[in-house]
Amino acid sequence: MSRQRVLILCTGNSARSQMAEGLLRHLAGDRFEAFSAGTKPVGLNPNAIKAMSEVGIDISRHRSKSVDEFAGQQFDYVITVCDNAKESCPFFPGGGERIHHSFEDPAAASKEQQLDAFRRVRDQISSWLSEFVRNNKA
Repeated sequence: MSRQRVLILCTGNSARSQMAEGLLRHLAGDRFEAFSAGTKPVGLNPNAIKAMSEVGIDISRHRSKSVDEFAGQQFDYVITVCDNAKESCPFFPGGGERIHHSFEDPAAASKEQQLDAFRRVRDQISSWLSEFVRNNKA
């Protein structure tokens, strides 16, 4: 059985899409091959690494990637996790089903509240992806 390929897009590929990639691999890596990219990659946010490590998922070796790195590749699903990526990338050649679910940008929280925002968004993404996995049997 081949795994379904999923590309998760956000603007900076620094937090939400990175956490979603790690979570999808953790939740259903036997069924889905997960990748993430950004329309304007800016580097991996240390708080994303910390929030994910708290739930036993190591994304410290991830790197921010441009959506251009995936040009010409085929995907079963292209998921946008922020409104900017949805608007910037209305069509992805090689993309299968297009799904959008916007999550707040945890990096936009005040410095004092940022880690809590990352935890909250991580948990929201995890819940949403758990439902996605249940509803998309490979």
